[in-house]
Amino acid sequence: MTLTRTVELEGHIIDSGMMQRCFGIVMDMDGDFEVEEFRVGKHKDEESYCRMAVSAETEDDLQEILHELHQNGANLVDPVDVSLAPAPGDRVVPQGFYSTTNHPTFVRHDGQWIEVENIEMDCAVVVEETDDGVRAYTKVLNAIEEGDMVVTDEAGIRVEPPERPRDTSGPFGFMQGGVSSERPSESLIEQVAEAMVETKERGGKVLAVCGPALIHAGAGDDLARLVREGYVDMLSAGNGFATHDIERGLYGTSLGMDMETMEHPRKGHKHHIYTISEVIRAGGIEEAVEDGLVRDGVMYECVENDVPFVLAGSIRDDGPLPDTITDAIEAQNAIREQAHEADMVLMLSTLLHSVAVGNCLPSTARVVCVDINPATVTQLIDRGSSQAIGMVTDIGTFVPTLAEKILEE
Repeated sequence: MTLTRTVELEGHIIDSGMMQRCFGIVMDMDGDFEVEEFRVGKHKDEESYCRMAVSAETEDDLQEILHELHQNGANLVDPVDVSLAPAPGDRVVPQGFYSTTNHPTFVRHDGQWIEVENIEMDCAVVVEETDDGVRAYTKVLNAIEEGDMVVTDEAGIRVEPPERPRDTSGPFGFMQGGVSSERPSESLIEQVAEAMVETKERGGKVLAVCGPALIHAGAGDDLARLVREGYVDMLSAGNGFATHDIERGLYGTSLGMDMETMEHPRKGHKHHIYTISEVIRAGGIEEAVEDGLVRDGVMYECVENDVPFVLAGSIRDDGPLPDTITDAIEAQNAIREQAHEADMVLMLSTLLHSVAVGNCLPSTARVVCVDINPATVTQLIDRGSSQAIGMVTDIGTFVPTLAEKILEE
């Protein structure tokens, strides 16, 4: 016996590719569909609508198809209230719990749609009754507490993936148009600069996610200028980035290489260890700035301009610096706090930190990922950050050009 449920898609479903993806999902999963109603928006600001009946041979097959469609923005036309089940223990979720996407999400409770707060991918949704009403919010699995009322299944949930309207004008238009690495870099950097200026003008926050290659490539001074001039509100990096930034100020080297001559001075390979030792002696980066040990660079400007930074540690770190968060869960939570505040994110030549931050971002955050290696962008998008726009270019060219474009505004 064939089982059937009806779903609907609304918005810019043609331009964004949503309708094509949903058709493909049903066919790839050996289901069937029949379009019952289809209305095409005939103007740039008009949305389209599609209602289709989806069929499969078994209930399990149908639920799997509906799950995939739901993740791509197709919602059941006959919604019911969301299903809730209590968490049986701390860090234990009910079986069949709903695992979130990073798209804006709503749950239906007592006939009312409630937006899920702090949306990010791979979390559970907890519904809680408070004195001010009912709220729904995400929790990572390790934060679940016994008794939390956790959303299960897909019923009573609405997901709204970002759309790609036909109109690609304005400073963020290039981010809606599917950026290609073949586009001229300078004109694209100018568009990124305009987007950053627009973000700041409307009161938004810019997060820079930085890798050590940025310092090695000679772009540290220009990033420091952007921090100093207020175009970077938060910084996320690792022990290596901060160490080499401070090393450059103390010794003129980055990982032992002279930044002026590009040569390796005698004992230069020890400079990063000396740097870590001196900062530890001072008590931390802020103390090293206050003591006059650190007098320039990105970390200096962060301290001087009250720009918060998160340095997430890894198993390969030397030292590390006292400010480096070595507990993985603590580091994730610190990154998560930054990500939830960010309106625009620059991911600058760092695969691991880009993916880590990307995991915590809602799909509404505008993301520009810059790396000489195209695989960095590919892996970021494969991990679910589909809103990321990639630029395959040298970070040593990108950051100075970006600073020039912004600061000449």
